[in-house]
Amino acid sequence: MKLQSFDPASGDLVWEGEIDGAGAVSAALHRARKAFPGWAALPVEARVEAVQRYKALLEARKETMAEVISRETGKPLWESRAEIGSMIGKVGISITAQAERAGEKRSDMPFGQAVLRHRPHGVMAVLGPFNFPGHLPNGHIVPALLAGNTVVFKPSEMTPATGAAMAEAWAEAGLPEGVFQIVQGGRETGEVLVAGQIDGLLFTGSAAAGAHFRRIFADRPDVILALELGGNNPLVAWDGDVEEAASVVIQSAFVTTGQRCSCARRLIVPDNDFGTALLEAVDALAGKLTIGAWDETPEPYIGPLISEAAATSAKARVEGLGAHGAKVIRPFTGIEGRSGAFVTPAILDVTGVGVPDEEIFAPVLQVRRVGDFDAALAAANHTRFGLSAGLISADDALWERFIHECRAGVVNRNRPTTGAAGSMPFGGLGDSGNHRPSAYYAADYCAYPVASFEAASADGNSGALAGKLRA
Repeated sequence: MKLQSFDPASGDLVWEGEIDGAGAVSAALHRARKAFPGWAALPVEARVEAVQRYKALLEARKETMAEVISRETGKPLWESRAEIGSMIGKVGISITAQAERAGEKRSDMPFGQAVLRHRPHGVMAVLGPFNFPGHLPNGHIVPALLAGNTVVFKPSEMTPATGAAMAEAWAEAGLPEGVFQIVQGGRETGEVLVAGQIDGLLFTGSAAAGAHFRRIFADRPDVILALELGGNNPLVAWDGDVEEAASVVIQSAFVTTGQRCSCARRLIVPDNDFGTALLEAVDALAGKLTIGAWDETPEPYIGPLISEAAATSAKARVEGLGAHGAKVIRPFTGIEGRSGAFVTPAILDVTGVGVPDEEIFAPVLQVRRVGDFDAALAAANHTRFGLSAGLISADDALWERFIHECRAGVVNRNRPTTGAAGSMPFGGLGDSGNHRPSAYYAADYCAYPVASFEAASADGNSGALAGKLRA
């Protein structure tokens, strides 16, 4: 049986290859284990040089790789180009983070030195998602390799071509045999990988999958577990210019066809004239968004969902909101003449309605009107997730309250909830992660600290002990 990926916009075959079974995965883990001591023993400068060669290959192939990402995910080319840019930028950021957060530090002591070093964990399994099939696993892989770990990478079964293109670049970067390897397949391949002799699992994906990994690794405390999960993210829009606020809402909720873990899923507005005007502006702007295939001209703002199955699932979830009493402001529908993966952005009013605290990974925005800012904060925090949140307001006092009281790992003001910098940590709490943020802080989970007291000889220790004994 072959693994295949398809362009969700056209249904065309993008990639086809063998599925790696238990034997192939075990062999990859064995090679990674064998390669680890030599790779870890190299000076960090040698690992930096290898990663820099990988960066140069990404730069040389950025247009080709962007097209692969677009064909496989359906994302417009402008988004895929930005993704490749983030992959390239990740290298320099990771080198800086490695030196700052996981480097070596020495302090003089009366007896010699106190030394802080960091050591790699060993063999790291990386499971990639489909929405950013290059950038997100790249954010684990680059710092893991810089730290001296070896990596076995399984891309999403929806985006194997992107994973294969990354593996080709790493191979041409001249890494020693076994240092970076790719295995292709679906759930069964992933299960074999995480059940193997690994020292860390670096995962980006759904909260449900993250909960599964928490359970199965409960009795494996030796395995580092870094989880970057989804969110039911709130955006509180409270005052300001209506059109500007509407633009922030649209970019928060509907970019990447709602397939970003940091997308705003819940819009909280005051129950007053500003709230009413904002909803009208958001509805009007959503109706103007261009939707199309990645290679169409003019270039669309959003493309299809990753698959027709994803669209069907999202539609069922939206119908469930309606069954709970949600009122439709803008319906969630397919597009006539397009593949079943295409959908239109949806807006639903859930004021006074009890709805499930779940992430709908699609362009679906739930609106809740509240009477005051206390209620807005309470509504924002009324979730088991905690990835991203945002406030649209010109009031500095409200921002001070929001930044101190809103429980999320990424909290933005007057900017989309999806805005994040690789030079800062990225991650959440609750069901959105396990307190191991990625991006700049990925260096923290890719190595462990070793603290040492060091003296050139044992001179002086026996004399000090003898003095104590005489006393």
